[in-house]
Amino acid sequence: MKRRLTGGICCLAFFLSCPALAQQSQDGVRWLSRAVAAVHSLNYSGTFVYQIGTQTETSRITHMIDGGREFERLEVLDGSPREVIRGNDEVKCYLPESRTLIIEKRARRSSFPVLLPASMAGLAEYYTISKGSTGRVAEHESQSILLEPCDHLRYGHQLWVDVDSGLLLKASLLNEHGQSIETFAFTQLQIGGNIDREALKSKFATQSTQWQVHNVLATETHDENANWQVNVQLPGFRKLAGMNRLARPDRPESVHLVFSDGLAAISVFIEALAGKVEPGMTTLGTVNVYQRVIGDRLIVVMGEVPQATLKILGDGIEARRK
Repeated sequence: MKRRLTGGICCLAFFLSCPALAQQSQDGVRWLSRAVAAVHSLNYSGTFVYQIGTQTETSRITHMIDGGREFERLEVLDGSPREVIRGNDEVKCYLPESRTLIIEKRARRSSFPVLLPASMAGLAEYYTISKGSTGRVAEHESQSILLEPCDHLRYGHQLWVDVDSGLLLKASLLNEHGQSIETFAFTQLQIGGNIDREALKSKFATQSTQWQVHNVLATETHDENANWQVNVQLPGFRKLAGMNRLARPDRPESVHLVFSDGLAAISVFIEALAGKVEPGMTTLGTVNVYQRVIGDRLIVVMGEVPQATLKILGDGIEARRK
């Protein structure tokens, strides 16, 4: 693995040594930086489609900035009804079929069109970033940006950014062969203008007193106090968060760790073992899942990254010796 990683970094060094290609990379980074700023600073509303293989799912999103605070309503329009209401650092998820309301504080948002990191620093070290062609997405002129991984630990991405506003309009996840395996794309979009506050209210809120309400409590953990440690480093991936989570009072507390290289994210869940578990690798759509058992704990490592990446990380987790 070390030899492959070294080769990737050497290729990147050669790429950046060429002035024309280096300029192209800088242009690509500037477009990505615009997209990061736009998604948190603009009012917008529209409909987007998520596609994986032959399956599709359509959602409607409304996003508003009011007094420097972000508000958002996301509603799934087909399949099982779901609705997510965000107000700065609180997220409410309504699941009507089970009459369940899940409330979580300080939840990290990583859903479309928020897919990019706040800072571009370090991203070009693990991805070759280049401008592609221009085109139209949902009647908006867009600039495509290609991010090709420099090693085998992550997938590639192709993004389309609105020329005028900088808002991300379309995003495709690319496998090891450069083929699209997952796509988010707006089909209708209104950028700017006033947003009616009524459009941000849940249509299920008045019924929520009849539902089961689960408040997910999460407390940040510090490495020196953690009961678990990760004894391996994945190049480019750093720990963004470590939390002890209590989803329900009648269930034991679990540990949730989040690692990211800025684009790809890996979640690690460490929880009490309940029943028989088949260790090993499985795939759910584009998400790979790796499970292993340590004593009476189940380790679940999952993310939209190659299976080998998850196994390296998962096998490097162990209980901290007291």
